[in-house]
Amino acid sequence: MSSGEMYLTKEGLEKLKNELDDLVNHRRKEIIEKIQIAKSYGDLSENAEYESAKSEQSFIEGRIEEIQEILKKAKIIKKTNGATVSIGSKVILEIEDGEEEYQIVGSREADPSERKISDESPIGQALLGKKISDIVEFEAPDGKKRYKIKKIA
Repeated sequence: MSSGEMYLTKEGLEKLKNELDDLVNHRRKEIIEKIQIAKSYGDLSENAEYESAKSEQSFIEGRIEEIQEILKKAKIIKKTNGATVSIGSKVILEIEDGEEEYQIVGSREADPSERKISDESPIGQALLGKKISDIVEFEAPDGKKRYKIKKIA
């Protein structure tokens, strides 16, 4: 990955755009209202609601900046040819007791619970550039793993 680029799927890009829209057009306005209400309670030095609202505002503004920066650097993952594993590929691996399917994505979009693994993770790095029937080996937290690539899509 060249410096500054952030790889995203089309779905990941849309998800970020939707989150940004919600933060800018809804959450930002809601928190301003909360702050105004909290200010009306008087003494700000002992006003927990005000402190909480200001903290939430800080988080929202930080997240808005973060998403805007990601969107500036976003590079959409193109469809793969299926011949070799690349970012965006869906890979079916033969493991000891069956099969597992993963999608290789950029680090910002990685979510193991959705079977989306980062191109920077040990398994992601081991898979990149490999072909069907290749054996991949990598070091996992629970020891060395060895899988066979059954399918690339």
